Amino acid sequence: MKSYRKELWFDTKNRRELINITSEVQNCLRESGVKEGLLLVNAMHITSSVFINDDESGLHHDFEVWLEKLAPEKPYSQYEHNGFEDNADAHLKRTIMGREVVIAITEGKLDFGPWEQIFYGEFDGKRRKRVLVKIIGE
Repeated sequence: MKSYRKELWFDTKNRRELINITSEVQNCLRESGVKEGLLLVNAMHITSSVFINDDESGLHHDFEVWLEKLAPEKPYSQYEHNGFEDNADAHLKRTIMGREVVIAITEGKLDFGPWEQIFYGEFDGKRRKRVLVKIIGE
């Protein structure tokens, strides 16, 4: 069985961003040489997320609006956590969107449905953060 590990690094310009990382993950799969197995992609920070969905700008806008309704950034004083950092909303948004995805690898390809793409969701950006890609298989 083969094992592969790589970290993908991101420097976001905004507090919140959704970044399509599908091509970077596909590059990792090619590098790994795994043809049959499982691929894990997980956020290495508690205010960011990895999830699978459609790459459609209207949907991305809807995510932003929906998440802001569920866990509004302001007023900062509404959160007990806020003190040293004003990022309690980012922790909650990450919980909603999830930490990781696991994808089957079949015949050397991500075994996806027709519109599925992998996204890195940043909810407390403007600093360097990373995602782990771990691949196991034959």
